[in-house]
Amino acid sequence: MNIIDELEWREAINQQTDEEGLRELIGSKSVSLYCGVDPTGDSMHIGHLIPFMMLKRFQQAGHRPVILIGGATGTIGDPSGRQSERSLQTLEQVQDNVNALTAQLKKLFVTEGDNQVRMVNNYDWTHQINVIEFLRDYGKNFNLNTMLAKDVVASRLEDGISFTEFSYQILQSLDYLHLYKNEDVQLQIGGSDQWGNITSGLDLIRKKEGSEAKAYGLTIPLMLKADGTKFGKSAGGSIWLDPNKTTPFEFYQFWANTDDRDVVKYLKYFTFLSKEEIEALAQKVETEPHKREAQKALAEEMTRFVHSEEMLEQAKRITAALFSGDIRSLTADEIEQGFKEMPTFETEGEAKNIVDWLVDLGLEPSKRQAREDITKGAISLNGEKVTELEFNVSAEQAIGGKFIIIRKGKKNYSLVKLK
Repeated sequence: MNIIDELEWREAINQQTDEEGLRELIGSKSVSLYCGVDPTGDSMHIGHLIPFMMLKRFQQAGHRPVILIGGATGTIGDPSGRQSERSLQTLEQVQDNVNALTAQLKKLFVTEGDNQVRMVNNYDWTHQINVIEFLRDYGKNFNLNTMLAKDVVASRLEDGISFTEFSYQILQSLDYLHLYKNEDVQLQIGGSDQWGNITSGLDLIRKKEGSEAKAYGLTIPLMLKADGTKFGKSAGGSIWLDPNKTTPFEFYQFWANTDDRDVVKYLKYFTFLSKEEIEALAQKVETEPHKREAQKALAEEMTRFVHSEEMLEQAKRITAALFSGDIRSLTADEIEQGFKEMPTFETEGEAKNIVDWLVDLGLEPSKRQAREDITKGAISLNGEKVTELEFNVSAEQAIGGKFIIIRKGKKNYSLVKLK
């Protein structure tokens, strides 16, 4: 399948600057294309991942991806999708973020061979341009009325926009021109909010390189959940690619809990499963939604892609243990992941009667209630029911010497940490 046909089937194309010309170019040769991200933080979240999944598809189709980390534009601030000014970061913060994002993205792309990913930083060709050169060589090519008409600027005029953020589209245009001239890049892809910046870059290329310059732009649709809310958020906030911010188990669970109305769309956008495989899973959503096979496939594909096969297996072990109650099969690290968002208590490791222990921690409101729950079999410690009132809890029961898991009833879990 032609890469453009595949992207259309996956409903991953929002706008193209020249559909016919791009299709002809891609059909005739291996093309260099780029997508950029500004280092506004030390990790991407899954919303950032959307255009890079498209870049990866082009790489798999034999094209040559270039990833631009905005070491320069990251110090300025992209006004796209924002109603207020960004807080400026120090150059040291930006560089730390550049290093973190570079390492993160390299894990996702082929880094060897003829179509290996190339990583570039726009600070390298921007920081030596002085203000006179910027205004004469680049600013002269931008019409103020055209800039004001761009959605990204027009939406901010009522509340105000600084000259710094207003000039962002010039810097991004300069990026495309540099990559066109020096890296043979002929296509820029990005989210739908980048359309104005992409077309500004194409205008600059044609003014500088001639009206026949073969350069193109393509954007990906804005992704919303079926309920109309923004994609990529959970009750706990953004879903990060950094395992220290969002554990592989949490990452897996996010995808596993996808709404039936969204799961096929996400399979098309985010996985490299074939059309036949996705259509088969779509059929399962219609006929056997309770089995959630599409959600499991999505969670497995994404966790494997972003983290690793090992982290996927770990996430599945935690999920299975929580479902079955077989807590003792987990390691201390897996417990820390699986119970991260559950009520957590701390205690010393000395031996104590189970009744007193539960009350002292605040897990039971009174000794009477504790005795009642224990004798009824409603209290489990590390997956095993405790029914003896004389039972003593001690550090010996702690998994990995660190954690004791208490379950009250069928679903009320609490994590007890030993100091």
